[in-house]
Amino acid sequence: MTIQGDMIIGQRIVRGSAGSTRAFNPATHAAIEPDFGLATREDVDTACRLAESAFDAYRAVPLEARAAFLEAIAERILEIGPLLIERAGAESGLPAARLEGERMRTVNQLRLFAKVVRDGRFLDAILDSALPQRTPPRPDLRLRNIPLGPVAVFGASNFPLAFSVAGGDTASALAAGCPVVVKAHNAHLGTSELVGKAIRQAAIDNNMPEGVFSMLIGEGNQIGQDLVTHPAIKAVGFTGSRGGGLALVAAANGRKEPIPVYAEMSSINPFFLLPGALAAGGAKLAQGFVDSLTLGVGQFCTNPGLVIAMAGPDLDAFRSAAVEALAAKGAGTMLTAGIHQAYAGAIERRSGIAGVELVAQGGADGSGCAARAALYQADAATFVANPALEDEIFGPSSLIVVRRDEAELLQVARHVEGQLTATIHANADDRALAAQLLPVLERKAGRILFNGFPTGVEVSHAMVHGGPFPATSDSRSTSVGASAIARFVRPVCYQDVPAELLPVELQDANPLGLVRVVDGELKLA
Repeated sequence: MTIQGDMIIGQRIVRGSAGSTRAFNPATHAAIEPDFGLATREDVDTACRLAESAFDAYRAVPLEARAAFLEAIAERILEIGPLLIERAGAESGLPAARLEGERMRTVNQLRLFAKVVRDGRFLDAILDSALPQRTPPRPDLRLRNIPLGPVAVFGASNFPLAFSVAGGDTASALAAGCPVVVKAHNAHLGTSELVGKAIRQAAIDNNMPEGVFSMLIGEGNQIGQDLVTHPAIKAVGFTGSRGGGLALVAAANGRKEPIPVYAEMSSINPFFLLPGALAAGGAKLAQGFVDSLTLGVGQFCTNPGLVIAMAGPDLDAFRSAAVEALAAKGAGTMLTAGIHQAYAGAIERRSGIAGVELVAQGGADGSGCAARAALYQADAATFVANPALEDEIFGPSSLIVVRRDEAELLQVARHVEGQLTATIHANADDRALAAQLLPVLERKAGRILFNGFPTGVEVSHAMVHGGPFPATSDSRSTSVGASAIARFVRPVCYQDVPAELLPVELQDANPLGLVRVVDGELKLA
């Protein structure tokens, strides 16, 4: 497989004709060949109309065939081999080991959703038998989930594989029975082409309807706006900045038919150090915290950007250990020149806020888009009084908020915006305080961790990667884990439908062997 600067529209490999662009190597500040053609508005329309025409045929594909399609995508991605890792490394500056792990995460996501499709529980099949003798009579009622329709997916900057062309949004939408039109991220053009062609080939090999997948390339906001506002698109998956996510939400809400936008946007992931845990192991906690903060040059949406701890010698010991650990961390290459510029600007602005002290920095050595880690400190009153201190800094930066007592800790917890994660470090001496803190954080975050570090999101059935605004645009959903499929389905009730017209999931004989609720009782296959 070679990289030629192509897009994919249905089964066709297409060269965009609205200009050209190139990928960029953030380590060398050099453009990477080849040129990639940019999509026209006509290309967007063609891809969306193909997805619309494929929808009924694709959602009717048997569950086993749909699952096999997802597994075929996974195998095709593996078959690309070293070229995928090499190109992704050149376009992102990420090390090969990280990208190899991300490739397997991408593959495992697809395999997980294949399992989700096969077991059919996402259909939520429910049967309520007719009760003609009851007063008033009850009709025969049956419910199942059906897919929403074609989904627009936007590739993310910080995960060139796992949150990109074949990432979680694409995998969960295809699993739900929705055709997908992806807008590739301009930072990963070659990587996106390789993966897009793998999906295309898997679709052809598995006899999927044309239009089940397309991938477009475009600069600026116009292609994205055209995609979200196209009448064929029925939902959107996005991972990126708060500004970008809110722009898509506004565009989707401004349509004649508003559609859901599942946008993961902004999170600073508060990290609470309770007194007992801090006294028992502050230095060890500091090393783990710094490792988490600087992982991937801080370019994780679960980066611990806020630490809350009680003033005193135990916090002093934690901070001293963090200063030492951070000084040992060299500058790392950020994903793009734009991210690097935004990080530098955010650090400069934070340094100028009254009451905020820079307490530690990482090493300064580095080339290209290299970022130096930074750790700040402020008291709780300063934090609460300055909304800018809640702004996400996308990179290896965090703020220690020093509290005086338990009341201030709970005040800060109640004050923070919605988050993807909240972490509590506590031991047996902290149980009473943790019990007060936990219900506050349940209202604030999608995932609550005890005695761990938030970077690292397991792809599993129980995972939630979402949270209240501004962490996401819809706190009821997750973008990681088996439950992500629920974003792209909706319930339909069938009343007194003749048996021969009922969907197979709702037939009395249960030919698919699904777990169903029948007359209020859970019935195992």
